[in-house]
Amino acid sequence: MYKHVELLADDELGKTREQLEYPVSKDYIQAFQIINSDPNQELMVVENEDKAVIATFQLTFIQYLNYCGGLRAQIEAVQVRKDLRGIGVGKHIFKWTIERAKARHAVILQLTSDKRRPRAISFYEDLGFIATHEGMKMHFKY
Repeated sequence: MYKHVELLADDELGKTREQLEYPVSKDYIQAFQIINSDPNQELMVVENEDKAVIATFQLTFIQYLNYCGGLRAQIEAVQVRKDLRGIGVGKHIFKWTIERAKARHAVILQLTSDKRRPRAISFYEDLGFIATHEGMKMHFKY
């Protein structure tokens, strides 16, 4: 679990929202348990041949009424270890994710990306994603 959180915190934006400490916060443990018990959530880690965690992402399947009751797949929290970025790990993640979404008969695979990540947005566009909507968020502090 620590390696997963470490990857999430390993960039400029992640540093501002994640709490990297050992042992990991009980909040991460609780979130993992909820995600792990939900059949529509797939929290994934990618390992190299030495079993070291090199990437992570979350794939969520959302049942909608739109598209005649279609299923949407949403990929979030994609992070590749810094020293392995740019060598195709992300492309392999998305190739797998696209096939997984198709296997579940999703009608759409969607994602959001922070506008402060122009390289990531370009990467997604190169994969065939199209910016068709303007996304909005509202953050809450507790």
